[in-house]
Amino acid sequence: MENRYDFRKRLDAVHKPDIVDPSKTVEAGETRLDASWTISFDGPPVEGTAAWDLRDFCEVSLGFSLPVGRADRNVVRLEEIPGDKGFDWEVTPDSITLRGNARRGVYWLEDTIRLREAPFLKQGAGRRDPVFTPRMTHSGWGLDRFPDSHLNAIAHAGFDHILLFVKGVDRTTHGYLDFNDLIRRAAKFGLGVYFYSYLNSFKHPDDPDAEAFFDRNFGEVFRNCTGVKGLILVGESCQFPSKDPRVRPADTLGHGNGQIVADPRAISGFFPADDYPQWLDAVKKAVRKYQPEVDVVFWTYNWGSKDKDVRLALIDKLPSDVTLEVTFEMFQQIPYENHLMRVPDYTITFPGPGDYFTSEAEAAAGRKLPLYTISNTAGATWDCGVLPYIPVPQQWFKRFRSLLDAHRKWNLTGIMDSHHYGWFPGPVAECAKWCFWSPGADPDEILRRIAQRDFGAAAADKVIEAWQLWSDAMNSFTPGFDDQCGPLRVGPSYPFIFQPLLYPYTEQKMVFPYDAHAYRGYKRGILMEFYQPEHVEGHSNIGRRIHEDIRLMSRARDRWGKGVERMDEALALVPENKREEAVFQANIGKFFHHTLRTLVGIKRWWLLNKRLEVEYDFDAAHTILHEMEEIARDEMENVKETLPLVETDSRLGWEPTMEYVTDRKRLEWKLERLNVFLNATLKAYRATVGK
Repeated sequence: MENRYDFRKRLDAVHKPDIVDPSKTVEAGETRLDASWTISFDGPPVEGTAAWDLRDFCEVSLGFSLPVGRADRNVVRLEEIPGDKGFDWEVTPDSITLRGNARRGVYWLEDTIRLREAPFLKQGAGRRDPVFTPRMTHSGWGLDRFPDSHLNAIAHAGFDHILLFVKGVDRTTHGYLDFNDLIRRAAKFGLGVYFYSYLNSFKHPDDPDAEAFFDRNFGEVFRNCTGVKGLILVGESCQFPSKDPRVRPADTLGHGNGQIVADPRAISGFFPADDYPQWLDAVKKAVRKYQPEVDVVFWTYNWGSKDKDVRLALIDKLPSDVTLEVTFEMFQQIPYENHLMRVPDYTITFPGPGDYFTSEAEAAAGRKLPLYTISNTAGATWDCGVLPYIPVPQQWFKRFRSLLDAHRKWNLTGIMDSHHYGWFPGPVAECAKWCFWSPGADPDEILRRIAQRDFGAAAADKVIEAWQLWSDAMNSFTPGFDDQCGPLRVGPSYPFIFQPLLYPYTEQKMVFPYDAHAYRGYKRGILMEFYQPEHVEGHSNIGRRIHEDIRLMSRARDRWGKGVERMDEALALVPENKREEAVFQANIGKFFHHTLRTLVGIKRWWLLNKRLEVEYDFDAAHTILHEMEEIARDEMENVKETLPLVETDSRLGWEPTMEYVTDRKRLEWKLERLNVFLNATLKAYRATVGK
């Protein structure tokens, strides 16, 4: 059982204790690292350095200490070359040499030993370089919170930059933060810092006071904070009063005489306005006045569904000294047997790339603009917002291969590995780390070794089979934007609201019980409590889609359930010393199975509500109410079965911006709501069905 936030203890433990399997024996052509060796390093082994990390790894994980000094044999030589992003390595019978980015070399050495479960290294030599840099991530410890322990974990996980939401000088989502201190501490672990702009941007560059405005809002941040690597600018967070007539006027925002006007034009920030290049120039000028080397990243996320010609016309006009970021899978239209769906943001149901990404990547390559994408390859997505990662590694491998292909075709060089839901260690992030270096690794081979290490050799086949079933299930449906803002955002705590207006049992304006300190809580909520499927351009109409969703997602739920059965069979074979970690991983999959049950249930619930409101026949209405009662009772069981999972793992049900939304408190709140429906609302409504 864990208390709230106990997952941070596991997240902070970068070097796991006692990882050596005593049954392993050294093989021909391997070098054994033991207590007779010495670390040779130019400089003191202070925190964050390669020597410090290797010494700590040996003490905590391998059970022996290594001195730092000079030696002629049995020596680990760490030779740092400033600015080198990769490293050369050589392993001989009596020496190990890591030259270049020694820190990254040490991480590779540690990862190799972890997979081997013994301090035995194959002899040989080679060179390793990262394919993607930057690899950026938000915090998985807490929104915009980066203690040294988490910076250390981020560096070990293969990322080389962190992302920070910025609202002003030393001001982020949770208030004051010393930016210069964070930049210094991150650098200690080899990490750079990208600012994700939440800065005031609402000024047209033609306005007479524009230069002063941009200097005050953007320039001041970079004047006061030195060493920032980059600035992320995305439409929705960088709205400005565009003069493009295709954009809705900023002074009305679609309102007239107090009534919302149906205006087909997008608001600023959601359309590739032809004066965005002007606006970018104004921001660049303010930022680079103080830090000329800052990487200014312009992200086209918010208008990827617009016509290709309109989008590419903007790219053709962008300044040549900015980086283009394009979302990898979003907006792709997926044809099914009976309907069409459009891929929402941040999902692994479609590995990508989508046509939106491909078209803009080709345009960027044509202009020789640096190209980044948000890949979510740390493993988390909006397919379930409160999971540490989506445990479908074979499905993720499709994305890995597509990203590497995009690197070859269009020089994709940088990736945003997570949005604000952060990251957590697991097989997805670990496989990404191995695959995103050159020479790369076979992800299926790495996955098998991870399964053997974490579950034991006897259980590995069943674990891989479970992951494959889960991957196949994830590949079989497409969620809607409404699903991601509803049941998939929080999982089994999502409320089932009775839609007919029946006083005093009205719950249509129900407010989710957030923690008071949640950034995305009562005032900035990103959860739609009242489930209402949306008609989105590119989808089939709701009348067709909702039935097809239920059919396809029920199949996915059942296939995922078969994966849970395989995982339970695997757990029965896991040795006791590996059981705790194996249960944590298995429970992530079980939680998502409960989420899929909620997802299918809410769609059936919505459909029955709609039918009930227009049903003329009394007998038919009673039949509908009986079906709704069955759904509510099934969902109660689903919620009760989720409770022990969130009690065991405090990371389940938590997301950095929303905080805890699917813990015991919220699940019990959900049960109370269902009880009210079954014991009060349902009886009252049944009394109205008759004359």
